[in-house]
Amino acid sequence: MSELWRNLVPLVLGSAIVPAPLLVTILLLRSSARTAAAWLAGMTVVRLIQGALFGLVFSSASTPATETAAGREAVVAAVLLVLSVTLFVTAARQLLGGDDPDEPPPKWMAMVDSVGAGRAFVLGAGLVAISGKLWVFTLAAIAAIEEADVGRHGAVASYLAFVVLAIAPQLVALALTLVAPNRAKRSLERIAGWLRRNNRMIVVAISLIFGTWFLVKALQGFGVL
Repeated sequence: MSELWRNLVPLVLGSAIVPAPLLVTILLLRSSARTAAAWLAGMTVVRLIQGALFGLVFSSASTPATETAAGREAVVAAVLLVLSVTLFVTAARQLLGGDDPDEPPPKWMAMVDSVGAGRAFVLGAGLVAISGKLWVFTLAAIAAIEEADVGRHGAVASYLAFVVLAIAPQLVALALTLVAPNRAKRSLERIAGWLRRNNRMIVVAISLIFGTWFLVKALQGFGVL
């Protein structure tokens, strides 16, 4: 289990600091904590669906011929290699001046001050469903849990912990807004401004760091390193 969490903690951190969902959460909190909570609920529901669906996919990949530890490692290594390439492509696009493909459309950003809880739920679900970077971290977490072979209950508990911790910064922001709204508003405005100014470099850093980490893990899984 300790080995599993050595792999999961970086994935939790990477997922938690992706700028786009954190920025939208802060903007929603300016108008309504209820709306922000609905947005987070939408994100969470889709992550749970992803865990259920892709957990089954990984489990079904373990046929009798591949149920050995080596077989599981090969499947996980292949997934990590694909995720590594995806992140390197994202970093290259950002360095060349391209737009962040996971940034919410301008129409979304324009409606954050007036959107209701129901639509916020749908938008939160939609962002997780279309965000390449969030998919990367979720699939990597599922792969790490599958590789660890902690049993059904251990796998479910580990994935639920990943889901909750991945939105921990937004949950903290929500709690602060409920407890001390005036102080939280000033702090969150500063954070939102910083995220807007540094979004490109944050995305590049996340993509390069985790792309390299996934590549090393994949090569180790294939026995190259």
